[in-house]
This record gives sequence, structure tokens and C-alpha cells, in this order.
Amino acid sequence: MKIESYRDLVVWQKGVRLAVECHRLAKALPKSEEFRLASQLIRAAASIPANIAEGHARGTRKDYANFVNIARGSLAETETFLILVVEIGLLKAEDTKAAFGLCDEVGRMLTALVARLREPPP
Repeated sequence: MKIESYRDLVVWQKGVRLAVECHRLAKALPKSEEFRLASQLIRAAASIPANIAEGHARGTRKDYANFVNIARGSLAETETFLILVVEIGLLKAEDTKAAFGLCDEVGRMLTALVARLREPPP
């Protein structure tokens, strides 16, 4: 399948799924966290597919790789917020299992994408 848009990228699609899952989890947090951990979790997770899309729209492989690396940073931030909400006791570990699974999958895909972008063009 030819990639004509960032929307064709499986890593972007899974990034969107992760952002949706994190938004769902954020809504389950106590109201007192609405403008604290909940909003940070939502923003960090949304940054993952947003940076993939922006990088894909850039003109060079170097720019694209840079934005994919930024997405990797947002993924680490997302995972950290997920760990915090479990460790603090705001959510149960089993509630975050799907999100952590997507984090692992997206992380592997982002690492592979950066490696591919650093190779000489075909």
C-alpha cells in the first residue's frame, strides 16, 4: 500500500487510538485533577500523532525524523503520566493496561520509523 497521507501510517492510526484511550482515562480521573494530570495526559498523548502528522508533512527526511523523535518524547511523557496516576492511586493498573499496550506498540513503531528515515533514500 502506498503512503499518500500521514493518515495511511499505521503508527499515526495507533497514536490516535492511544490518544483516545488516554482521553477516556483522563475523564475517569477525579474532578480535582481536571486541570492537572488529566489535562497533561491528554495533551501529551495528542502530541504523539500530531507530531507524526507534522513531520510527514515536512519537506525533508531530516525534518520528518526530528518530529518523530519529538513524538517519542511525547510518548515517554504519556507513559510517565500513566505511571503517576496508577502510583498515586487515581486509577487501577488494570484500567491502564490497554493504554500501556498501545504505548509499547507505538514506541516500537516510532523507533523503527526513525531508523528508516535515517537510512539513505531508496
